This record gives sequence, C-alpha cells and structure tokens, in this order.
Amino acid sequence: MSIVPSAPLATSDVIDQAIETLRGRWAAVLTGAGISTDSGIPDYRGEGAPKAHPMAYQKFMESHRHRQRYWLGSHLGWGNFARATPNQGHTAIATAEASSAFSGVVTQNVDALHHKAGSLRVVDLHGRLDKVRCVHCGQSFTRGAIAESIDRLNPWIAATDLDGHVRPDGDVDVTVTDEFVVPSCDMCEGVLKPEVIFFGEFVPPSVFDQAASILSRSDALIVAGSSLVVNTGMRLVSAAHKRKIPIVIINRGPTKADRMATVRIEGGTSETLGAIVEGLGV
Repeated sequence: MSIVPSAPLATSDVIDQAIETLRGRWAAVLTGAGISTDSGIPDYRGEGAPKAHPMAYQKFMESHRHRQRYWLGSHLGWGNFARATPNQGHTAIATAEASSAFSGVVTQNVDALHHKAGSLRVVDLHGRLDKVRCVHCGQSFTRGAIAESIDRLNPWIAATDLDGHVRPDGDVDVTVTDEFVVPSCDMCEGVLKPEVIFFGEFVPPSVFDQAASILSRSDALIVAGSSLVVNTGMRLVSAAHKRKIPIVIINRGPTKADRMATVRIEGGTSETLGAIVEGLGV
C-alpha cells in the first residue's frame, strides 16, 4: 500500500509511548479494513485497490438486475473471505481481551476475523458477510449454504472466467449476465440479503448502542487500521475524545481523528498491535 506521511513513522519509541499510555487502562479497540490486509483482504485505499461502487440498499431491493449483479459478484468474492484466517493483529486483540487488558472490539469489517481469532466481545458495526437473512420472513442462513445453492442453480459459473478484484466488502465488480439465477428463501421465496449494511442503510441503533457500551466502560481507545471516514466509527472516537480518555491511533496514512490522538502511530496494524500487547505483558 502507498503511504502518505502525515505523522512520524512508527518507531520503537512511539510504540513504547503507546504502551505506557495504555498500561493499567482497560482499552476498547476500533478496527477498520487495514487490520485485515495481512489476511489477504484488500483495503479500500491501498495501492491497486479498485474503485469502489458499493451496492445501494434501495437498488438491491427494487431491482432484480441489481440483485443479479450483487449476488454474482459477492459469490465470486466469497471464497477469498471464507479462506481468510486471522493475522497477528486479530490474535493480539483476542489475547489481550482474554487477559482483561482490552475490554472488547468494535469492528467496521464484515469478515468475521475477530470471531475466528477468538474474541468474545465483538460488535460488528456493519454486519457479517458469513450470515444471510430473508428480508421478508426473517429466516437466517449460513453463507456457505447460500454459496452451495448458487453453485447448484448456476453450474456454468465454474466453467466461466469471471475473476475480478475483491473489495473489503467481499464484492467483485462484474458485468451482469442475464442467465445468473438469484437464490431465494427456501421458506417463503423471499429476497435474501447478506447481514451487512449496504450503502444507504443505517447501522441499527441497538448495534451502535452495543459499541457505545463497550467504549463507555473503557478508559482508553485504540483505533487500528481505519481512516475513520465512516461517520459511525468517527462518532465513537469523538465520544472518547469528549470523555478525555487516551486515544491511540495506528494506521497507514492520515485519519480524520489524528488531531484527537494521544499517540499517533504510522504503520501496519498487525505488527504494531502485536508489539503493544507484548509490551503490556499480556
């Protein structure tokens, strides 16, 4: 990924400063796409990242053709997500949580890697790609089951070269093919939708309340791998700043909250989180 310097590069001295800032404090962690790049999932702004055209909720619900495009692209990207495994950053957070050094994690990612790493107190702000729900009857499905259904309904996919760039939301930008059969609910024939927040949707108040609850019982905040351009995450950082608790930001490139940071580390999240957790004696 390209690095746009806006702060000093991460050094052992800066990491030591972060460790001393966090020592003896119960820290909440807010993560973004940057924490999952070492697991093979691209971020939105890295070098070579494709231009994002996120699916809009209204288009998905109103247009069969948009559902064709989404489900075909998402199906092609699903394998990359399903094979992804947690990296050092995810495991460091889970280890610190298990040792009561961290209070929990709020993630803007939909890859479920914090769950795979063993974190128990996880709030998925934007949902999870590995779960699917019928928007009509509410029946839930595993993503694996829906993937099997898509393969069965569309056997031609396996013999067709439809590869493309996978985005952090698991989607691949593809040209719609009229022959693609969209899966439907096997209970009511209703519309199926991954349990993720589409463009134009809002984070449910109950989910944001869960995230705010983790932050409210914490006395420090770590932001890892997010530029904080999404308002939901920025609201949490602003709440921490208002409470005047320490904020440690780890990211490659500038973030919207750099001016609020107690310690700002320019660098990769995986190795930096690993060093911080090790330094805390966890």
